[in-house]
Amino acid sequence: MTHTRIVLLLLGCFLAFGPVHADGLPVVSSKPPVPIDHFPDALHAVVWRNWSLVSAERLADVLETTPENIQQIATSMGLPADPQVASEMESRGYITLVRRNWHLLPYEQLLKLLQIDEEQFAHRLREDDFLLIKLGNMKPNCPPVRYTEPTSTAKARAAEIKQTVDRYFGEQLKQPEEQRFHFIEELSQIDPASEKSPPPKYDPEHPRFIYSYFAMFGDPLSDPKLDPFPDGLLARLQQRGVNGVWLHVVLRDLAPPSADFPEFGEGHRERLKNLEKMVERAKKYGIDVYLYMNEPRAMPESFFANRPAMKGVPDPGSPVPYFAMCTSHPKVRGWVSDSLAYIFERVPNLGGVFTITASENLTNCSSKFTQSACVHCKDRAPSDILVEINEAIAEGVHRSAPDAKVIAWDWGWARHGDASDTVAKLPKSIWLMSVSEWKLPIERGGVKAVIGEYSISAVGPGPRATKHWQVAQQHGLHTLAKVQFNITWEIAAVPYVPVMNLIAQHNANLAEANLDGQMLSWSLGGYPSPNLELARLFAENPGLTVDQALDMLAKSTYGEAGAAEAKQAWQHFSDGYAEYPYSSSGMYTGPQHIGPANLLYAKPTGYSPGMVCFPYDGLNRWSSPFPPEVYAAQFQKIADGFAQGCFHLEAAAKAAPADKQGFAADDLSVARAAQLHFASVAQQARYILARDKLANATTPEEKQQWQEKVQRELSQEIESAVRLYPVVAADSRIGYEASNHYFYVPQDLIEKVISCEHLQHQFAP
Repeated sequence: MTHTRIVLLLLGCFLAFGPVHADGLPVVSSKPPVPIDHFPDALHAVVWRNWSLVSAERLADVLETTPENIQQIATSMGLPADPQVASEMESRGYITLVRRNWHLLPYEQLLKLLQIDEEQFAHRLREDDFLLIKLGNMKPNCPPVRYTEPTSTAKARAAEIKQTVDRYFGEQLKQPEEQRFHFIEELSQIDPASEKSPPPKYDPEHPRFIYSYFAMFGDPLSDPKLDPFPDGLLARLQQRGVNGVWLHVVLRDLAPPSADFPEFGEGHRERLKNLEKMVERAKKYGIDVYLYMNEPRAMPESFFANRPAMKGVPDPGSPVPYFAMCTSHPKVRGWVSDSLAYIFERVPNLGGVFTITASENLTNCSSKFTQSACVHCKDRAPSDILVEINEAIAEGVHRSAPDAKVIAWDWGWARHGDASDTVAKLPKSIWLMSVSEWKLPIERGGVKAVIGEYSISAVGPGPRATKHWQVAQQHGLHTLAKVQFNITWEIAAVPYVPVMNLIAQHNANLAEANLDGQMLSWSLGGYPSPNLELARLFAENPGLTVDQALDMLAKSTYGEAGAAEAKQAWQHFSDGYAEYPYSSSGMYTGPQHIGPANLLYAKPTGYSPGMVCFPYDGLNRWSSPFPPEVYAAQFQKIADGFAQGCFHLEAAAKAAPADKQGFAADDLSVARAAQLHFASVAQQARYILARDKLANATTPEEKQQWQEKVQRELSQEIESAVRLYPVVAADSRIGYEASNHYFYVPQDLIEKVISCEHLQHQFAP
């Protein structure tokens, strides 16, 4: 199943809950929120989940009480009395705040907590990387939560929670915790070690570009304080062989108003100034800036009231009426071309653009293959429409910057099938990019499947990319591979997955394809990691063998003394990861990103998993097409491989010289976190299977069997949460991903233990 199809499938499921208000906010459903009965009441849950993320004063305002009352409730449950509030959570972590309050607060209180209005929130839900779909396209029916004096029963339950917190985390809570987003401060500073090393030199005609590890996806140029590429990050990326970075932008916000579209362009001057400054800074590090063009974006029906001839097909994936700006109309294409010519004239050192023209965002009448509904496009070949908009983009860019690169990504063309006809029609001025691993056949756990994208566990290139590159090269086009060498949606809660054997083999394979460059990540995967260092080695010397590259990386990261153990660790990590039960459904709906922080429930919630947001207890969705038992077994294999690898990585860290100890500690943190995430997925799957078997058990023997199984998995989940807590508390990178912000924070692992103990009591004989 492709990315497009899974998004549309999720959306189709969610639309059953009801329409969306005219302002864009999902209608409040009649569906109650998921249970929180491990807390005394909703008031205690709201305080718990927001403590240390927003100020006590803000919470008091939301809950209509005093900061003193809020603090009293927090400390009654064992939370620290005076936590240091994560100052950037409001700006860089608002999705985290939305997610953890979506099932607790009604809109009015949620907006007050976020300190934004309905219009701002609606815009974020639509434009911020499918946030509305991630949240389920509906709002659970949450009653208002107001402060009232806790009852004696609530106080007694709060005291029980405090005892649990003290028993499992008492000593750890006394240790200093690294503030969330601290990694941004670290990555913003120039690494003294990098200044001693001469920067790698690469041919600019061989781009290797990547996304920021912490850019704000929605509108990264609107606020210069939220710089996605500070000097420290640029310097680190340069040292790892990166010579390009990319930004998500919306063309109507970056280009000026025009005669045909006077409503466009608000704030464009400020954005262009910020872009120009960013481009000039990046140039100092030999890095070009590329713009992501997913254009022209669909517009609401009212936009076409005076432009009926420009109105294209309706967006089948939108809960409110949006329509394509029909690119068969010359004025639409003209606006795209003129806008890009304007941008590249004013920011002449831009590296170029890359395009997606058949994505979840409706950007032309063929982007979702519904052109038959458009009077202008119904008789046109889809490939002609896609090529035409790419040509319009290229004409505008090259009018002002003839040497800038225009890269057409074949994502979605021919519904992710053979799009050789479209590739063959591209002019030679356009480069062709294809996802390396697409269409690779795999068999894992006895189940046959096919790779879509976002896979590190499957080593490319696959047949689709190989054919498209061959056709492009035959027609004189430059070619690139789109890869993910750090993380994918297979797991996104760590900065990179240290499966170096798989990364090395993929690079060795690509070296034989005679390509001109690589896009190294989508919006996830921009960390300046040793994985990128490994890719750099092949960029410098495509003739390296896999073992030579691994040996060079092991010695540079762990020294001569630790290199052998590091290579042993990578082998175990890679062997385990190669067992990943890959499916598009599981990548987007499974609990691997949240790991031990994902809550379990005594009864089925009835909620369908959201897209990389709320896994709930949707095991059948997580595992499809793998049987749930096979899915659990495969994740256990991955966890076991990582457990063995961590043993060797610990030995490598002990043997590493003093100047490499800092890296070794960070690397161990990543590996341990990944291992516990994978183990937790297997445990959660086995718990849900046992819970449901217990509910259907008919004999005392069956009930005892499944009760014991439930208790065992709950105990293992408690252990995983307890073991993960100090790793996450000491490492602000863990649990974070740029387009989803923090999947969880340390206190969510404490809540998981509280919840599991509560379930153990419920399931006690």
